Amino acid sequence: MSHDQTATADSASTLVFGGSGFLGTAVVRELIEAGRSVRLAARHPNLPDWAEPDDPIELVSADIRSDDDVTAALRNTDAVVNAVSLYVERRRISFDEIHVKGASRLAQSARDAGIERFIHVSSISADSRSASAYVRARALGEEAVIDALPRATIVRPSVLFGPGPGDALLSNLAGLTRLPLIPLFGRGQTRMQPLHVRDLARAIAHLAGEPVSPRRLFELGGPDIMSYREILHLVMAHLGRERPLMPVPFFVWLAVARLLSVLPSPPLTRDQVVLMTQDNLASSAMGSFPDLGLLPHSLRDSLPLCLQQP
Repeated sequence: MSHDQTATADSASTLVFGGSGFLGTAVVRELIEAGRSVRLAARHPNLPDWAEPDDPIELVSADIRSDDDVTAALRNTDAVVNAVSLYVERRRISFDEIHVKGASRLAQSARDAGIERFIHVSSISADSRSASAYVRARALGEEAVIDALPRATIVRPSVLFGPGPGDALLSNLAGLTRLPLIPLFGRGQTRMQPLHVRDLARAIAHLAGEPVSPRRLFELGGPDIMSYREILHLVMAHLGRERPLMPVPFFVWLAVARLLSVLPSPPLTRDQVVLMTQDNLASSAMGSFPDLGLLPHSLRDSLPLCLQQP
């Protein structure tokens, strides 16, 4: 099905796989605003609520686990953004299927189609030796993409935030502020660089266009390095909800996650706990926003637009 058949038929488009997700929707918007035609691919693609009738967006129903779907989605495209994400495994969908095999399938199909511009979204935490299955899959996915397309661009973002229902950071923290007592992961000292989803989308849109960046690996974070405790205090101050914070050892969180693992959609997983045991910071040795001529927004300045006060 097509939102704008004429625009996509006259010129090659940028394929955004996972284009209906939190990040994917933002990437599609940045590409459209940059004057690009977009093929939005997802298992259940939806036209973004901001889209205008004449926006050159073509909706493509495709599953990254299907060879035929991926091949069809790549038709008439000259650039690919893999924004497919899976943060919690389900009974029929695993990290390996999405982040490793799916990423490999998309990269190999792009190579076979003669498409050289390929941007793969991974994670700063990617590490093949990690105790987290999610983190290991992210690392193996990067390797699979580079094996198929050595000139692909890997983008590793820090934790994302932004307006809308897809935000997981601020909405979850706002929910915690309704509790009389807020439990911390450890002592809440894990550091991160909260990154606005639109800033990451701008960087990806830049990389998907001209000129081609000589760098192939980017680690992108927001301008502020903050601890989990500091972010909570910022959210509480914004919402006017001061609550006491209670440190909880990580082994307790792991035990809780083990108990919750029997649920169909557990609110907390072992992988999420493991991620909170390590800092989530961009390396200064990797490509960054200054290399792209971009300046990301701070969490503090973005809060009024991302998190409405009660």
